[in-house]
Amino acid sequence: MTRIFKLTIIVLMGGLLFACTDGKHRKVERYTIEQMMNTTTIFGSDFSKDVSKILFTSDKSGVFNAYEIPIEGGDAQQLTHSDSSAIYAISYCPNDNRLLFQSDKDGNEIWNIYIRDTDGSVRNLTPSAEARSTFMRWSEDGNSFYYMSNRRDPRFFDVYEMNINSFEEEMIYENNEGYSPGPISNNKRYIAFGRTITTNNSDMYLYDTQTGKMSYLSEHEGDIVFNPVTFSSDSKELYYLTNEGREFTYLKKYIIESAEMKVVEKTNWDILYSYFSRNGTYRVVGINNDAKTEVRIYENASGEEIALPELPNADITSIKISPDEAYMTFYVNGDRSPNNLYVYSFANGEFKRLTNSMNPEIDPEHLAKSKVIRYESFDGLEIPAILYKPASIAEGDKAPALVWVHGGPGGQSRIGYNPLLQYLANHGYVVLAVNNRGSSGYGKTFFGLDDLKHGQDDLQDCIEAKKFLAATGYADHERIGIIGGSYGGYMVLAALAFQPEEFQIGIDIFGVSNWLRTLRSIPPYWESFREALYKELGNPETDEEYLRSISPLFHAEKIKRPLMVLQGANDPRVLKVESDEIVEKVKANNVPVEYIVFDDEGHGFRKKENRIRGYKAILDFADRYLKDEVE
Repeated sequence: MTRIFKLTIIVLMGGLLFACTDGKHRKVERYTIEQMMNTTTIFGSDFSKDVSKILFTSDKSGVFNAYEIPIEGGDAQQLTHSDSSAIYAISYCPNDNRLLFQSDKDGNEIWNIYIRDTDGSVRNLTPSAEARSTFMRWSEDGNSFYYMSNRRDPRFFDVYEMNINSFEEEMIYENNEGYSPGPISNNKRYIAFGRTITTNNSDMYLYDTQTGKMSYLSEHEGDIVFNPVTFSSDSKELYYLTNEGREFTYLKKYIIESAEMKVVEKTNWDILYSYFSRNGTYRVVGINNDAKTEVRIYENASGEEIALPELPNADITSIKISPDEAYMTFYVNGDRSPNNLYVYSFANGEFKRLTNSMNPEIDPEHLAKSKVIRYESFDGLEIPAILYKPASIAEGDKAPALVWVHGGPGGQSRIGYNPLLQYLANHGYVVLAVNNRGSSGYGKTFFGLDDLKHGQDDLQDCIEAKKFLAATGYADHERIGIIGGSYGGYMVLAALAFQPEEFQIGIDIFGVSNWLRTLRSIPPYWESFREALYKELGNPETDEEYLRSISPLFHAEKIKRPLMVLQGANDPRVLKVESDEIVEKVKANNVPVEYIVFDDEGHGFRKKENRIRGYKAILDFADRYLKDEVE
């Protein structure tokens, strides 16, 4: 007897999504935005002097603040109590339990460095409403720290050393050349610098503080990246990343005394970083392995790789080794689980989870599994992407879909917990996070394919994604929208303006509408990167016609599909006027437009209440224009 039973109508009842297929009835909980945002975002870690506590950053209070937790486990203690501007923990002071943190003003990215004393009192060590100050590293003896600041010249970052007891400081390098400060050697003698030529080409320098000599280390022809990352513990070698002769970045070292360069490690993907534990016993390396971070730890003397804990379906990141090299912290996350902090003992190989970031009301089985896929674009180029298939989809279902475009230019969508994309998938949307040409992580040729072609071939990659979605059999090709943040927001506007029939809706989060204005108004502290931006995107003084041609603002009369725009009032990268003007012009087309401005945000969401408001509005907007009435 053959049994045929198929129910493709989905009914929402009491927060439960019921789906039946072939007689099997399963329940998928649809979570509210408040439930989703009751999941805590945490990152960063540092060990206290006695290795008894771990410092990290958390938004449990609704705003990012500094917290600490015992290494043996227990409740985390909130150490700072900002209810407005976000606070990001830097580290404990190496010789006591004071701590450093940094903060700006409601997302304006003017960072100051603060110290919190053990009595809870706070002092601003780099007070300025205009200058950015960024922590670099502690000195080897722990009595001072290095930081960079542009207070002398808004365009360039000088290097300072501050005594942590007297708070006296000294400028140790006056930067009049536009170098980007990099690692500093343990013996305080050397500072490595980079210089950006284009996004595909850079130089590397070594400054000797004893002689005052700046040495050029990266003589080369063509487009090659050189990026200094760390010094050896004995200060005799400079480690750096380069893609010289290869598609992907690999690790080399420069031996200072002999000026010899040697390969340290190569893989089939980009090496992202490498650094040593305090005493040089271990070397840590991070690899961008197909949109997922692969971490390796080596015993430095023997070169032997240390076995990491086996955690199925999890991504281990952000390793921090204690000063005594007895323990390490790391984060574990997955597509359906946010960051959790772990501690590991090198002595016995045991590890322990210290936090539980997921809201216990959420069952991970009701969230979407992510999958790395590839599809062919208009010219045959293979495009990587990450597919989120809602857990509620049953056989025969046809769900609405959204193409997600990451920020940049040159960013990358990566495997890992994304609360917005999971929220949308949980409410029935298929999401495809596209790594269009120009994305990082897939080799230097792929990375450079969108140069001076923005809003053109990279946009076509997003349009071609619709074919892949239709081919899944469960994404409705007639109900596909496009959504993105920052550069991805620009791509949303470009899609609606330059390909107005392709997507049913567009959701622009902090996106560029006018490249002429954006490139003319970049913050002064981006001066060292200005020419690289011009060579990739165009020079507003010499390429005005081209930049107008790729700026959606000047083609807004073509936009005919519903548009949502979210914007931070304090955004220093994409000025609020960018969104004001595109909204005004699109409204003149008698097109539905929803515009939300966040008065206390900059370029991105830092406050949980704003994420709740913004993400809920995004879902409501998508539901209004992409969902069938039966849903």
